[in-house]
Amino acid sequence: MTYTNFRTEIDADGITLVTWDMPDRSMNVFTVEVMDELDAIIDAVVADAAVKGAVITSGKETFSGGADLTMFKGLQQQYLGEVAKDPEAAMKMLFDGIGRMTGLFRKLETCGKPWVSAINGTCMGGAFEMSLACHGRVAADGEKVTMALPEVKVGLFPGAGGTQRVMRLADPQSGLEMLTTGKTLSPQKAKQMNLIHQVVPAGELIEAAKGMIKAGLKPVAPWDEKGFKLPGGPVYSAAGANLWPPAIAILRRETFGNYPAAAAIVKCAYEGLLVPFDTGLRIEQRYFTEIVRTKEAAAMIRSLFVSLQELNKGARRPADVPATKFRKIGVLGAGFMGAGIAYVTARAGIPVVLLDRDMESAEKGKAHSDSLVSDAIKKGRAKPEDKERLLSLITPTADYAALDGCDLVVEAVFEDSEVKKGTTEKAEAVLKPAAIFASNTSTIPITSLAQNSKRPKHFIGIHFFSPVDKMMLVEIIKGRKTGDKALAVAIDYVRAIKKTPIVVNDTRGFYVNRCVLRYMAEAFQMLIEGVPPAMIENVAKMAGMPVGPLALTDETAIDLAQKIMKQTIRDLGEKAVDKEQFALINALVDKHGRFGRKNGKGFYDYPPKPAKKKLWPGLKDLYPQQDPDKIDVEELKRRFLFVIALEAARVMEEGIVTDPREADVGSILAFGFAPYTGGTLSYIDGIGAKEFVKTARDLQKKYGAQFKPPKLLAQMAANGETFYERFDPYAKTEGRKAA
Repeated sequence: MTYTNFRTEIDADGITLVTWDMPDRSMNVFTVEVMDELDAIIDAVVADAAVKGAVITSGKETFSGGADLTMFKGLQQQYLGEVAKDPEAAMKMLFDGIGRMTGLFRKLETCGKPWVSAINGTCMGGAFEMSLACHGRVAADGEKVTMALPEVKVGLFPGAGGTQRVMRLADPQSGLEMLTTGKTLSPQKAKQMNLIHQVVPAGELIEAAKGMIKAGLKPVAPWDEKGFKLPGGPVYSAAGANLWPPAIAILRRETFGNYPAAAAIVKCAYEGLLVPFDTGLRIEQRYFTEIVRTKEAAAMIRSLFVSLQELNKGARRPADVPATKFRKIGVLGAGFMGAGIAYVTARAGIPVVLLDRDMESAEKGKAHSDSLVSDAIKKGRAKPEDKERLLSLITPTADYAALDGCDLVVEAVFEDSEVKKGTTEKAEAVLKPAAIFASNTSTIPITSLAQNSKRPKHFIGIHFFSPVDKMMLVEIIKGRKTGDKALAVAIDYVRAIKKTPIVVNDTRGFYVNRCVLRYMAEAFQMLIEGVPPAMIENVAKMAGMPVGPLALTDETAIDLAQKIMKQTIRDLGEKAVDKEQFALINALVDKHGRFGRKNGKGFYDYPPKPAKKKLWPGLKDLYPQQDPDKIDVEELKRRFLFVIALEAARVMEEGIVTDPREADVGSILAFGFAPYTGGTLSYIDGIGAKEFVKTARDLQKKYGAQFKPPKLLAQMAANGETFYERFDPYAKTEGRKAA
């Protein structure tokens, strides 16, 4: 029998090699068709008396990315369409649909013939769950071979037996950590955890897998054998008493109850280990049915899987512009940002010219790349030859003539309009006419900077976030005269360096910084009100933010916040900046000399390592302190999330961001806006515009104009609309609906 997604071949020893190789897909994923075909292959292996067992591997560089999450999105939509008509039938449909993969893997596990998974590359999610259901698991030794059950990162959990098999193979502490964090494992780590049996050279993978069957591999899972004992001992034991209560406390500390899927993992593991394996699978299926219906799962799947993939594939790229193959890129300014941009460019295999005012500064910028790659080598994430190759691609210089031949130049000099003007003019004097010039400005409008260019249609903003090597988002800013070619080249570049692009129209602060500044400003306002600093930081984390606003201000620098405020006053007048907040920042910088992490003194004190940073005790003396027991913690949480989401809504109203996918993905990747919400606009949609506007107006009465809902939100509340309806990113007609 022939299959669309698999090839099967029986060797002389009676072992079937099943090669998973989906046509027209760069990576294998589980779809309904794939599950149907695998089901038929299991039947064929069982039915053929000449077949002793089967080895399953991939015909691609990667093994599999797991399940196609659009299946679950479809199940969610189907359930929502049926639940009003017949709730019981809708629930059964959902439960049975979710159990399809669980049943398939259990069928493989109990078919009576041995199966071995030969893992030749990335093996994620459902694919690793399938591998765990195989009787033997062999992984190739290599940097690109990794295994994980990362579903918790998109609001789900391993619901095809993952929670039950991992906890019966690995020691319970390691298993729980892997499941609740979505942690990626190397082959060596997976073997250490007893999740795979062998790690072999890539060229020996298939033979090693077949060798397990030839050696008499039993076609029975350990938990199906009489006398099976859990690796960590019974749940109700001294060891269990030392594990489960702390595990629950740690989960609460790390998630603050914001991630239902993470809590469900612990419940599945705990309850499943108290009962026989098949009952454990049933428990897991029930919890998964519950989780897949949550708004957190729906929002996270949409933003962190579907939308993220679409943006990474260039959803906003002009289709009629040919793709750019970069031969040479210039970076102007070898400071921390410029050096980071040079590093990620060279890491992508693109030659880069790193220019600064003198060779000493340019060489110092290149040394930053040396430091980063050396650190990666120490951690085992790179090899010495990688360092040599990467550094050979970076050419430090002080001569603008070296920019000749560049396809793209990224300017990353000081945030000063005059400095940027001189840099632009010198660079354009040697660039070829078709080259694109990009500014890495974080606050200055691109349209004003483009006035320094003789070719404004080839001028664009490419805004990186610090540290460049770690931050995955890049804002691409269109000036008033920016052309389609500049936009296409910018998107091609961001994709080439394996980061996620979002496209925004020109405004002061663009999108991300406008939201971040609101987050910081609300914290300053709370300080002025006398909210204890520790409470401000902790409540922000409770709301789902990864870093407290005061710590974030320290990282970006308090004196930078002062400069931004001063520039805003110069440009827009004194009323554009809150007087009390300006006084707070001035006092910290001018009176107390507290600039942030960079000088070891900010909202926090930064003692020499290994001591940890701690809040500056003097903060509590700046303003009279409120009694923390009388402060409404839930209201503080709402203030942080609402003030950011309202700014995102204003950005949509002004047409700065036109695609809700970019607003949501951008807010999560750039500054970690509560990922469980799906992003700023999904947060509003999840609450409902009507309820959100009502709460925002209540906050406005108590705390100020920053909570005033824009007209757009008021209209949406009146019409019962969501952002994904009003600004449908999949609408065939171009442009936004009128606000």
